[in-house]
Amino acid sequence: MSTSDGATYAPAAMPKPVVEPGEFVFAAMHLDHGHIVGMTEGLIGAGGTLRWVYDPQPERAAAFQERFPEVRIADSEEQVLADEEVRLVAAAAIPSDRAALGIRVMEAGKDYFTDKTPLTTLDQLAAAREAVTRTGQKYAVYYSERIHVEAAVLAGQLIDRGAIGRVIQVMGMGPHRLGAPGSRPDWFYRRAQYGGIITDIGSHNFEQMLTFTGSEDAEILSSAIGNFAHPDHPELDDFGEAHIALSSGASGYVRVDWFTPDGLRTWGDGRTFILGTEGYIELRKYVDITTDNGPGQVLLVDGDGEHRIQADGQVGYPFFGDLILDVLNRTENAMTQDHAFKAVELALKAQQQARVLTEPR
Repeated sequence: MSTSDGATYAPAAMPKPVVEPGEFVFAAMHLDHGHIVGMTEGLIGAGGTLRWVYDPQPERAAAFQERFPEVRIADSEEQVLADEEVRLVAAAAIPSDRAALGIRVMEAGKDYFTDKTPLTTLDQLAAAREAVTRTGQKYAVYYSERIHVEAAVLAGQLIDRGAIGRVIQVMGMGPHRLGAPGSRPDWFYRRAQYGGIITDIGSHNFEQMLTFTGSEDAEILSSAIGNFAHPDHPELDDFGEAHIALSSGASGYVRVDWFTPDGLRTWGDGRTFILGTEGYIELRKYVDITTDNGPGQVLLVDGDGEHRIQADGQVGYPFFGDLILDVLNRTENAMTQDHAFKAVELALKAQQQARVLTEPR
């Protein structure tokens, strides 16, 4: 079999800043998850101006300021929300607190950009939807495993160009490393606060399944959760899976877990498999095990042969510039509100319906 570097699938141009300094002012607050760093870096890379940071724990705000020296530390959440020049607030609060925070942000006349999972219950989802309609503000979500991974960005471009024909199945695998005992905060192990493994990690995969198949909705066919190896944390799901039927006619499957072995060089071997009528794509997002290829590998097989494409440094992260322009122009090019909410709705329903495979021992 012949192979190629995928030269016939040249990526789109790298995105550039979409605004001048000071044209788009944003703030960060509630720094409970490290994803806030990636969210902030993405907005700054697209031209955003970071003005404020607030966290109830001053040491976290101080550490954030060390990473982003230009930011001012606010004395309170209210100080940030009172600044009329702030257009958007990025936050990574405890998952169960994200909806209430987002509603406060939107009621203050600002758009909200939250880490995934954006909320943890169907009641919170209903409240967030109502607040979006009532305020006219945006409730954007950092589904990082697609929008902040160049392999996934490139896969979307290839699919849009018809490289594998019509997508008929998407399989996503999201293994994560739990870390040493005591390295996670207490809320991480409380189901009412983190929402369950399918709600939390799995929300990434539902968003990708909707995106890569061009679907607006889906039905949960089956789902399951388990705690196979962590009886000391009985509310932790260390395994989850779901099978869905998408409105496009495609099928989707997700498996998420906390079983990354210590021998893996990174936190998780996240992969996505996309089957089309004229080819298929495999994404080796974070590592290509046993090789020195590095992350960001896109493997494409089509009628012309086998292609390996290194995505990192090639396509960038257009979501962030699109989000900034959406905020300024009141458009929906980065991600529609319906799409952002549908992904978590499916995750919530799959979590709610999940069969328990095993009880903690």
